[in-house]
Amino acid sequence: MMTPATAVGTQPPADLSMNETPYPPLPGIRRVVEGAAATLQRYPDRTSSALVAALSARLGVGPEAILVGPGSAGLCQHLVQSLGPRPDVVHPALSFEGYPLIIGNAGARAVPVPMDGYDHDLPAMADAVTDRTRCVLLCNPNNPTGTALRRDDVEAFLERIPADVPVIVDEAYREFVTDPRSPDGMDLYRAYDNVCVLRTFSKAYGLAALRVGYAVVPPRLTRAAALTGAVFFPSALAQAAAVASLTPEVGAELTRRCTELVAARTGLIGALRGLGLTVAPSEANFVWLPLGERAVPFAERAREAGILVMALPGAGVRITVGAPEANERLCAFVRAALADGL
Repeated sequence: MMTPATAVGTQPPADLSMNETPYPPLPGIRRVVEGAAATLQRYPDRTSSALVAALSARLGVGPEAILVGPGSAGLCQHLVQSLGPRPDVVHPALSFEGYPLIIGNAGARAVPVPMDGYDHDLPAMADAVTDRTRCVLLCNPNNPTGTALRRDDVEAFLERIPADVPVIVDEAYREFVTDPRSPDGMDLYRAYDNVCVLRTFSKAYGLAALRVGYAVVPPRLTRAAALTGAVFFPSALAQAAAVASLTPEVGAELTRRCTELVAARTGLIGALRGLGLTVAPSEANFVWLPLGERAVPFAERAREAGILVMALPGAGVRITVGAPEANERLCAFVRAALADGL
């Protein structure tokens, strides 16, 4: 089998497997992190007071409703763990591969509800809620399929969920959504007393290496979740970078980059469909190919060609929208692989 290096000479692999942004950190953010590195001997602010204050002002909610932590996945772990003692957690399947692990780590039992095509089956998820349900997880846009929930469907779902069952809306890819029919989690939070919203600086903001995100949670749930994660994180560098990321100057650049990435997403979907592949609609920074049993062979062949993608065996392949050169390499690989009968 060829290695990525032998397949493409000295060209490094194009890593389209992790849903990272193709853009480098903004110079201003780099300067902030470099400045914060001068105090590495100091513990970070365990209350993340500056970041909480900045998020409170940005979101229009009190600081008592905000948790910060190690990305949206880490905060999901804190919430699920703190919401006991009921044993069951209802979640969509096929969705974020971390959910079963998070649920298991919290000592809970996963109740996976099969998807309706590429989408959450919200009526079936509501049917799965019982008096044993600790909480429900929604992923919007959904990872790995990229599809976005619709406001009317989510509101009808929430009307069926008992008020004492929290619904955690994971919005790690919120900044890439362009469909006006998809709800903003903060609107749901304000309308329903059991909605929690997860967001991250890892994806659109490009701070994946620093592991920082936030949750907006009904204040009655905040203390228990905060105590679950009560150690010194996020780091001082992560806190400083996240605060800087919320400034108007960075916001304008973030909007420009997201607009550019959405255009690249549209182009990549069109190119892959033009080559004969089925591609799910996407509102995220990745695309989903429902290849079924061809998923693993496709990913292995792509790796030999120096392109890394995420395969879910028996289901499909998730491919991050990359820089133009990486997207072009991907399409060239697909064209050649299909010609060879893959």
